[in-house]
Amino acid sequence: MLRLLNLELQKLLLNRTSKILIFVSFILPFFVILLSSIKFNVFGFFTLELGELGIFNFPIIWHLTTFFASQFKFFFAIVVVSMIGNEYSNKTIKQNLIDGLSKKEFILSKFYTIVFFSLVSTVLISFISLCIGLYYSSYTEVSIIFREVEFLLAYFVKLAAFFSLCLFFGMLVKRSAFALAFLFILYILEWIIFGLMAWKLDTTIAEKIQNFFPLKSMYKLIDQPFQRIAMTKFPDKVDLAYDYAVHWHEFTIVIAWTVLFVFLSYRLLKKRDL
Repeated sequence: MLRLLNLELQKLLLNRTSKILIFVSFILPFFVILLSSIKFNVFGFFTLELGELGIFNFPIIWHLTTFFASQFKFFFAIVVVSMIGNEYSNKTIKQNLIDGLSKKEFILSKFYTIVFFSLVSTVLISFISLCIGLYYSSYTEVSIIFREVEFLLAYFVKLAAFFSLCLFFGMLVKRSAFALAFLFILYILEWIIFGLMAWKLDTTIAEKIQNFFPLKSMYKLIDQPFQRIAMTKFPDKVDLAYDYAVHWHEFTIVIAWTVLFVFLSYRLLKKRDL
């Protein structure tokens, strides 16, 4: 595993564009720190600071930071599809196979890289969340601090699944730009199918089926936290209540898609004439 990972990292770090995109994808989550220190001057009457509103209290901060950080995953998605596009355009994929790398090892080297960067990103966001929480949170009990850390696991699985989807599209079309376009097409297609189901079936049933779709299932791992924040400010508003927790069946669906994307990538490579 380490040999394959090291091989892939060398390719990425020798490419200037990949290095810049990797750097940006790791730096952007730190903007959450800037978000915590933003102050708004409200018509000169008073200053509003986000960090003082309680939105960075434990345990809600794990939910908040992982949700925002996951919005920056597109930058590393470019790296993933570029990994495949460059292999075909530079013909290094054929050379690697000639040099003794099996097709299975080739795909695994890409997947190990995806897991590695997803893990590094998760560690970074864990550190950022912990620092912001310890600074702003009103709750310092250990039991409260580490409550809901499952959002970190959800963040890791979400990144790995999304990048595995990018890997599959990269293998499918061999071009970075087209692979990214396929992501957008899939997003539109999921909502078109949902709209048709909602029209023919009950909306509630359509939503339950939609939660099994690739992109939607990844999104459901970490639901939006804004409604939850509103719940803490207006506890009497029962209509604001919603299920924001991370559930085991959501993990199962996303992990199943991840395995399928990696397997399909391997099957494409195995059947393709290089």
